[in-house]
Amino acid sequence: MSLKSLLPLEAASPAYICPFDQACSYLEAAAKELRLDQGLVEILSHPRKVVTVSVPIKLDNGEVRIFAGHRVQHADVLGPYKGGIRYHPAVTLREVSALAMLMTWKCALLGIPYGGAKGGIAIDPKSYSVGELERISRRYISELIKDIGPSVDIPAPDMGTSAREMAWMMDTYSVNVGHAVPGVVTGKPLSIGGSRGREMATGRGVMIIIREALADRGKSLVGVRVVIQGFGNVGSAAAELLHQAGAKIIAVSTGAGGVFSKDGLDIPALKAYAAENRKSVVGFPQAVSISNADLLTLPCDVLIPAALENQITGENVNKVQAKMIAEAANGPVTLEANQLLGVRGVTVLPDILANAGGVVVSYLEWVQGLSYVFWDEERVNREMENLMVRAYRQVVQQSEVRQVPLRLAAYTLGVGRVAQALTDRGLYP
Repeated sequence: MSLKSLLPLEAASPAYICPFDQACSYLEAAAKELRLDQGLVEILSHPRKVVTVSVPIKLDNGEVRIFAGHRVQHADVLGPYKGGIRYHPAVTLREVSALAMLMTWKCALLGIPYGGAKGGIAIDPKSYSVGELERISRRYISELIKDIGPSVDIPAPDMGTSAREMAWMMDTYSVNVGHAVPGVVTGKPLSIGGSRGREMATGRGVMIIIREALADRGKSLVGVRVVIQGFGNVGSAAAELLHQAGAKIIAVSTGAGGVFSKDGLDIPALKAYAAENRKSVVGFPQAVSISNADLLTLPCDVLIPAALENQITGENVNKVQAKMIAEAANGPVTLEANQLLGVRGVTVLPDILANAGGVVVSYLEWVQGLSYVFWDEERVNREMENLMVRAYRQVVQQSEVRQVPLRLAAYTLGVGRVAQALTDRGLYP
């Protein structure tokens, strides 16, 4: 039996590519390369726990509404579960299950003592007031209170959530146990045990991996033409850091559309514009408009999909002209597209490596919270960079030794480490 049989099927268009099916395909490919015992693969194909809770709240108008909140805990062989909580209309149990599995391999790849988890509620946070979002967040985490904790499962921000939601969740948990527990979540405000460097962490990690990959090809970031799909926390941070390093960001987009400038965008000015226009870059006066679809096909040195999954598919992959793709989002390149890009010689920096900066600094925040000793931003960035560069070098070495693409090399490392730990610990009872 595979994990697929444990999750309900969800209605979707014929073109829909299930993230969970894709995650299972990557596990199977890594298991085949590693020649893992089928029993191990069966265990790794199933989450330890799948939790769906009812989240009833009273809206500002007095109406009572009930939401479904999910939390999937995939594996805790290496340590406590770790993973974000996202608020987005497209959240489904299968998507959350896929992301939990990817978090397991990501943490193992980076050498972090965590297992993978993920949570979410299918809502558009823009449609609710701050008070309503607070009530949703507090009720959701109170329903999960027996399933989380600093040594059990440590949530973090994800799409649609931020330090604000983590503060509410940390407070709810702390009030219920009777004392402050800063280590129960990461991505918190600095005032209650957050870590310096956390806000820019995922984008910084993307920049580091791109820098290392270019260096292996005898290039620097200076003058490199970059296209970024998604200008939220990750995309904007990557854009800012790459811009500071001398790269030329020629196009960025949000869900409403994008902007393009062949001479490079003024990223500080664009960030200020987006902040004043509900996070949209559309209409930025120093650029021309471009659709999200056209943005993905622009000629460039590096394309960074930093939005949703399934953005580069079998339908548009032949139009993609980037020489390198860095997956800042989870699963933006489908399995079919990944294979076609490999045939064309396009370098794909896989998501479980490229976007791991966030979980690395979440880990560092957790360590600081447990010890009650907090570091300056320079140390946080240095520790994160060391872990990211080490993981990149290990992936490259694995790719060369096994003669496989970077993605499969990354998965063999992540899956292999979890499988080895599971073998060493044994099966109870």
